[in-house]
Amino acid sequence: MAHVVALLAMDWMNPFEFAVACEVFGITRREVMDAAGIDEWYDLRVCAEVPGRTVPTRFGFDLQVPGGLDDLATADTVIVPMAPKRSDAETQPIFRREPLDTPTPVLEALAAAHDRGARMVSFCSGAFALAEAGILDGRRATTHWMYLETFRERFPRVDAEHDVLWVEDDGVFTSAGSAAGIDLSLHLVRLDHGADVADGVARRMVVPPHRDGGQAQYVAPAPTPPTAEHAMGQVMAWAIDNLDQHLSVEELAERAAQSPRTFARHFRRATGTTPHQWLTGQRVLRARSLLETTDLTVDQVAERSGLGTAANLRLRLDDAVGVTPTAYRSRFTRAS
Repeated sequence: MAHVVALLAMDWMNPFEFAVACEVFGITRREVMDAAGIDEWYDLRVCAEVPGRTVPTRFGFDLQVPGGLDDLATADTVIVPMAPKRSDAETQPIFRREPLDTPTPVLEALAAAHDRGARMVSFCSGAFALAEAGILDGRRATTHWMYLETFRERFPRVDAEHDVLWVEDDGVFTSAGSAAGIDLSLHLVRLDHGADVADGVARRMVVPPHRDGGQAQYVAPAPTPPTAEHAMGQVMAWAIDNLDQHLSVEELAERAAQSPRTFARHFRRATGTTPHQWLTGQRVLRARSLLETTDLTVDQVAERSGLGTAANLRLRLDDAVGVTPTAYRSRFTRAS
């Protein structure tokens, strides 16, 4: 039997996230299936709180949705592409309005689907609905960066992450803003049918099968340092020039003429992260650059980037982009 995907339509939703699920799970791509020996694609069922109900979108047109919440009761995967939104004079939604409370019958249906073992998925602000249903309690999750502060305030029991495209936690999947729904959808296809099938779908959609190097889900670029005239900026610039050296917070604080505790507090305020995390990120960036542009050995790359050993380089690179140094170099080398 085909894997049943129930796609939940919510009032004043953005059609983009909704369409992503339709594109990935609703189109039978026969040439991809035949090449992989797959007989059946997904069985996509679009549903709303009330069967046959007209669902308004944020752009002024409506969708006639055939299915109801009963579809959630039998689905293998449930996708919430967006949380409900507030309308403006019942005609036009306010685009940046915070997500509203999800109707109780929808929350109950989502919780029941999760309890019976369905794979639960959200795109963008859809994480609000999963969190309201209690599905995200004690779990890692993410949502659109625009909503993260509100999300954390409303759901303190959820470990909300800001620097990821998507998060998987024990069968519950959440993704960040709009296009991250594509990344997560392709990942689900990869889990169900393998990398070749996911890559085939990505080619048909003319999107990368993975973002940020084909393996990484993390999209946390190094924060822009303060200006060089600023004391913190001078310290950071010096640290970048000396990544191959042992650098401690105490040493950085001394260069800034501050106590380690004061320095750490000011550093977080300026960069949004800790000195240790920032240094590790800079060293990984240096290692990636060396792997891409030189023929240095892995041991030499580890030494010059300040990561010390090949084992530590492998660990840090795997944390950042999900591949080994050798695999990363093979894919992205720019050495002449």
